[in-house]
Amino acid sequence: MSRALPKYNKRRVVFIGGAAAVVLSGAVIAGSALAGTPDKSSTAQSARTLADTGTITCPDVKSQLPAVPASAQAEVDRNLALLDTQIAEANKRLVDTVGQGGANFVQNAILGPLKDKRVSTIERIAISIGRQGTKPTGLDSLAACALNTGGTDVGGTETGGTDTGTDTGATDTATPSATESAADAAGGTEDTGDAASAVGTITCPDVKSQLPAVPASAQAEVDRNLALLDTQIAEANKRLVDTVGQGGANFVQNAILGPLEDKRTSTIDRIAIAIGRQGTKPSGLDSLAACTLTK
Repeated sequence: MSRALPKYNKRRVVFIGGAAAVVLSGAVIAGSALAGTPDKSSTAQSARTLADTGTITCPDVKSQLPAVPASAQAEVDRNLALLDTQIAEANKRLVDTVGQGGANFVQNAILGPLKDKRVSTIERIAISIGRQGTKPTGLDSLAACALNTGGTDVGGTETGGTDTGTDTGATDTATPSATESAADAAGGTEDTGDAASAVGTITCPDVKSQLPAVPASAQAEVDRNLALLDTQIAEANKRLVDTVGQGGANFVQNAILGPLEDKRTSTIDRIAIAIGRQGTKPSGLDSLAACTLTK
């Protein structure tokens, strides 16, 4: 009995050890399987994060249009589709940039540029209709969009400088004193000058030197929009100084240079249209819209 007992104990130890190994292996396999399964709470949190960004909503343009001439229908439809694309792109950017910039990032880097794009697109719709009938007026009031966050609208008014040169039909609302406004926007104090030299200066291609001969009947409108281009650059340079230290590495591009390019595109397009009313509309001027930061 004394010799059989150790053998029994050995077998018992081996049996228990084997069972423990099986249990341990099962635990490891189960743990590995669970590691590859997404955490439901994490997924739910991610979904909430996307939902919490809100949604950009814009006034419906199509429902506000008058009867569209058959010859203009295709062009109008293309631009209406472009408006939808612009909203979709802005909503995507809203999600992609969550957490970037300061309190006014969405307004300055997303809603503002979207408004500028819509102004230009809506203007093309009005021009298309006006070629065969009466050009609709007041559509530019539909350009501003808002951020809807759970029933609360945020935005709708551009804070990064207002483009006052929107052509609403027969009257161009760019002020004759745009050059004076540009000087005021640039500021005249020594401190402002020192700050501007420290952060750099925004420079843009010269549009006036690239224009063809301007018909006499279009000269006043062209001059107003050329002055507006100067105003836009001055406002952007002032904003460059006022926002030193804000946002991340791409703040200047997203919140200043990007919106400035959109404004310039719209203004340059109005210059081309004004020239084209009495002659050949110049092409390729939109390549002059982009500006750069020079330090």
